[in-house]
Amino acid sequence: MCGIAGFSGNLDIQVLRKMSAAILHRGPDDEGEFYDAAKGVGLAHRRLSILDLSPTGHQPMISEDGAVVLVFNGEIYNFRELRMELEARGHRFRGHSDTEVLLALYMVKGEDLLPYVNGIFAFALWDARQRTLLLARDGLGVKPLYYAEGKSGFVFASELKALLRVSEIGRDVDPIALQHYLTYLWCPAPSTLLRSVKKLEPGCALVVKNGRLDRRWRFYQLPFHDLPESMSESEAIHQTRDAVRTAVQRQMVADVPVGAFLSGGLDSSAVVAFAREASPGRRLQCFTMEMSAHDAAWEGIANDLPYAESAAQHLDVDLHTIKVGPEMADDLSKMIYHLDEPQGDPAPLNVLAISRLAREHGVKVLLSGAGGDDIFTGYRRHRALMVERYWSWMPRAVRAGIAELTASLPTSSPALRQLRKAFQYASYEGDRRLASYFYWLRPDLAEELLSSEFSRRLVHEEPLVASLGELPDDVPRLNRMLYLECKHFLADHNLNYTDKLSMAAGVEVRVPLLDRELVALAARLPIQYKQRGAEGKWIFKKAMEGLLPREIIYRPKTGFGVPLRAWLRGPLKGAIRDILSPDSLRRRGWLNSEAVGRLLADNLSGGVDAAYPLFALLCIELWAQMFLDQHDVDADR
Repeated sequence: MCGIAGFSGNLDIQVLRKMSAAILHRGPDDEGEFYDAAKGVGLAHRRLSILDLSPTGHQPMISEDGAVVLVFNGEIYNFRELRMELEARGHRFRGHSDTEVLLALYMVKGEDLLPYVNGIFAFALWDARQRTLLLARDGLGVKPLYYAEGKSGFVFASELKALLRVSEIGRDVDPIALQHYLTYLWCPAPSTLLRSVKKLEPGCALVVKNGRLDRRWRFYQLPFHDLPESMSESEAIHQTRDAVRTAVQRQMVADVPVGAFLSGGLDSSAVVAFAREASPGRRLQCFTMEMSAHDAAWEGIANDLPYAESAAQHLDVDLHTIKVGPEMADDLSKMIYHLDEPQGDPAPLNVLAISRLAREHGVKVLLSGAGGDDIFTGYRRHRALMVERYWSWMPRAVRAGIAELTASLPTSSPALRQLRKAFQYASYEGDRRLASYFYWLRPDLAEELLSSEFSRRLVHEEPLVASLGELPDDVPRLNRMLYLECKHFLADHNLNYTDKLSMAAGVEVRVPLLDRELVALAARLPIQYKQRGAEGKWIFKKAMEGLLPREIIYRPKTGFGVPLRAWLRGPLKGAIRDILSPDSLRRRGWLNSEAVGRLLADNLSGGVDAAYPLFALLCIELWAQMFLDQHDVDADR
């Protein structure tokens, strides 16, 4: 787990060093650089040492003939198997890092190496023989990778802030991306809020020649294109249990202590159970959060702590707890800085707090249960989608009437808020209605929040609907939604903030439930094994029976959040008032101050539940102050 940066083009070593300095936090253990002025290429690396702590793991790593140079961020989980195959072909290794295996694999297979690699990664590889720069990102997008093209060449980095150390990279905001951000609370790839900067999409690679993007392709496709397979319940249960066990065991490889998130929910408890099984005799360190009962009730979520304590006792692991309190809001600017892209969700603060706690206990690797809801189901929208069959047959006018009726329900109760949201887009048809489950604001309402200058520059598009167009028409609606979960919600939101905020504390987070083979199995499962009526993750729950207590397996679903609504009435109240004031909004020029004022008033009266959109607006302005108004983004936050 590390940070990478570099360029191809007419840029010098001082630019490379500035880019490297911007991501120092990603690699406190070691650093390195490669620069060839004659060929116009520079590669920088910041290392968080996880595998092969010796100097043989140092990067940039150079091939024996000096022709190929690699900088790599992530972990290759099947590197031992790949190493054995390469040794059988006569290759000899100096150390035992997965980076060296990746380099050797390229020397044998070239660009064709990518389908063979099972892991989480973003890497850049300079091949002087062909004068090409190859960049690639793992199939689920666990590791981030940004790039931009300027007049002097092509630049890339693990974090956007490093690209802003290159003075010619423009800072113009993309109005379309801004509307998407207000709609979803995150921005679908490949766009970012900056018109000049793109995200390399998960499962994609590109080649740069002479400082310019030459070609790009997808080497991994999320496995939702085929119809589910036929299999018995017993067969599906055993395959699921074995696949989860294998995924966790595969990701335990490390030369430093490995710990885990433990919320007491099914996903994290299953990961901890198999991690415990894979490391007999070693005490596993686990970490969780405590929210007050009042705040949990207001947010409509269950308090994790009693379940986490029960799971820890059952699994015989150590549990360390940190409280979710209003003081966490003090880290808001740090959260925005490390995210690079504003996201309208305070959950990244939890990752930062837990990662700090883990590092204090000497843990540099954490296993996460992220992804279980995205491959097996588990979110409220999955249940709501399955309930559609009871009303979707109604004429559109009737569905529109239901949406209008439920829109008048008060927002003071979590249950009523959920009911409003379930029918908010009932009049929509097909893929458009499916994509609407990811909205926090309707796109037209998001557009109303933009200034007239910005709204005139919009091109009306629905990126999630476009993504669904990549699937055959006969793919079941639940699998279509899970495709969006994996392609966008995970990569552009959950995995993005998990990587950035854990790395801010010098901790690597691994996600066993997103192992490539496990994702493929989950996609093949019959629909009724995933969402059975109101029961999400049915097959995963059955697979863990006998390994976890029933009260853990079948506990109420909760989110990984903070008491945002309470914060907006407390520690963030002044910031919302000042930063979203008409004068402040007019100075920035992006938003319609009258429309924002109406949203504030409607939220205050209970007419709408706009806590997250308002938090998103706050984050946008704070991000702009930090990344656009300042000449140099502070690398020492």
